[in-house]
Amino acid sequence: MNRLFFRLASAALLPAAALWLNLAPSLAQSPAPNPAASASPTPAPAASSPSPAPAASASPGPAPAATPAPAASASPSPAPSATPTPTTSASPAPATPPASAQTPPTTPAPVQTADPFGQEVTLEAKKVLIAKGNANWDSAFDALIDSFKALSTLLDKQGIKPSGNPMIVYTSTDDTGFTYLAEIPIEQDPKNLAKDMSIGKSPEGKALKFVHRGSYDNMDNTYEAITNHLDEKKLEAKDTFIEEYLTDPLKTAEDKLVINVFVPLK
Repeated sequence: MNRLFFRLASAALLPAAALWLNLAPSLAQSPAPNPAASASPTPAPAASSPSPAPAASASPGPAPAATPAPAASASPSPAPSATPTPTTSASPAPATPPASAQTPPTTPAPVQTADPFGQEVTLEAKKVLIAKGNANWDSAFDALIDSFKALSTLLDKQGIKPSGNPMIVYTSTDDTGFTYLAEIPIEQDPKNLAKDMSIGKSPEGKALKFVHRGSYDNMDNTYEAITNHLDEKKLEAKDTFIEEYLTDPLKTAEDKLVINVFVPLK
C-alpha cells in the first residue's frame, strides 16, 4: 500500500516540477509591473507542452520493476507451503478412531458388588455324605457344628476330600426346633458310616438364591426378608430350605459367615 501511494504521488509531482523549470526563465525575464499579461499567455504553452511529461513517466518505470519483485516473490511462495502443512498433519487425525476402538474392551467388564437376592437358579443333584439331626432353636448353630464335625472327621480318617461346600437341608420346623440333614459333597464313597449317616443326593430343581452375611443368630432377619420377597412376588416355596456355607463353619468366626440360602419353588 505504501509503495502504491509513492508511485501515484511521484507521477503527479514530476510534471509539476518540469512545468516549474520551463516557467523559471520566462518569469525571470518578464517585468513584474504587468503580471496579468505574463501570467495568461506565456505559462499556457509551457504547461501544455507534453515533452517533459514523458520524462516524468519514465521515472516511475523502474519503481514497478523494483516493487513487484520483492513483494510478489516473498509473499506467495511461503503461503502455499504453509497451507499443505495443516492438511498433511490433519491426515493422521483418523488414527484417533482406532485408538478409541480399543477402549471398549476395558469397559465391558461390569463387576457385580451386590449379593444376589431372589436370583432364579437351577440346583443340580450332587453325591453327598449325610448326617441326620434335630435341634431346638436355642442351640441350633451348636447342633449344626457338631454334625459338620462328625462328617469331616469320618472323611479325614479315610483320606477323602470334600468336592463342594457343606450344606444344611431343613426338612421340618416348628416353634421349638427343627430337623435337618447336614451334607458334604463327595466323589468317593466312605466306609464304616455311623448309624445316623448315609450317602445320598442333594436337592435339585428350580430355586431362588439369597445371600446371608454375618452370624447365624442374625439368620432370622434374612429369612424374614425372604418371606416378604415370596409374598410380594406371590411365589410358593417348598417346605425345604437349603443353606450352603461358602465359608468353613468349623474354621470361620461366626460373625464372618457367608451363607447361600436356596429356597426351592413348587
